[in-house]
Amino acid sequence: MRSPQSNNPVFARSEPLARSLQQGVGFDRSAPTADDVAGIYGTPQRMTLDDVIVKTGIMLGIIVTVGAGAWILQVPIGFALIAGLVGFALAMVNIFKKQVSPPLVLAYAATQGVFLGVISASYEGDYSGIVVQAVIGTAAVFGAVLFGYKSGRLRATPMFAKVVTFGLIGMIAVLLLNLLAGAFTSGDPLGISGGNTGLSILFTLGLIVFGALTFVLDFDRADRLVAAGVPEQEAWRVSFGLVLGLVFLYINILRLLSYLQGRE
Repeated sequence: MRSPQSNNPVFARSEPLARSLQQGVGFDRSAPTADDVAGIYGTPQRMTLDDVIVKTGIMLGIIVTVGAGAWILQVPIGFALIAGLVGFALAMVNIFKKQVSPPLVLAYAATQGVFLGVISASYEGDYSGIVVQAVIGTAAVFGAVLFGYKSGRLRATPMFAKVVTFGLIGMIAVLLLNLLAGAFTSGDPLGISGGNTGLSILFTLGLIVFGALTFVLDFDRADRLVAAGVPEQEAWRVSFGLVLGLVFLYINILRLLSYLQGRE
């Protein structure tokens, strides 16, 4: 005897749901999964940690590819600075935009690729091997923070979030004010960014520490969004935050290594 078939076109489009309804008549009480229902009604797929990993990998792949091209083609430093400014503007847009935009996120990755490729080539020309050291250092710091978060040693408590956020914003504000003042005085008024002084090293270390701790906030956000079942597109927002932190960390580790090598 043939199993009863539904004439409802909605049910007909979903074999998993139709099968579960038939089984529920007297054989199996299994229900359609959330993904089955999402497919039926056209709702977006839910975000997973795998989505974050894949999208972060895509962004890093763009940065490395574009950066390598800028390095090989010897893109002028002036063009790289423009790319850096555009990247900064895109970062601000992505941070404050209510709805995440994958094209803008990828555009940020491309502009940062140009900027990082050129400045990396410049540093490598002055300090042989420094780029590899900076990459290894960035990966090591990221891995250490991830381990600390997964082991429960680092937790994104409200107080932790406030200290990290306001501490980093404060240090960046001081750095920008110093650079702005330096534009008028042709120097480094506070002595925190223009050379290999002890204060420059300590200040850069502070930027690295606070920058690294922002990953704890990113990891916590990823876990919370996954638990909340947000749309898969939100993975781009988390990936953007992670890549933004990695870029910031890499630049400051590069600076720190140049200061240390300059003292030798």
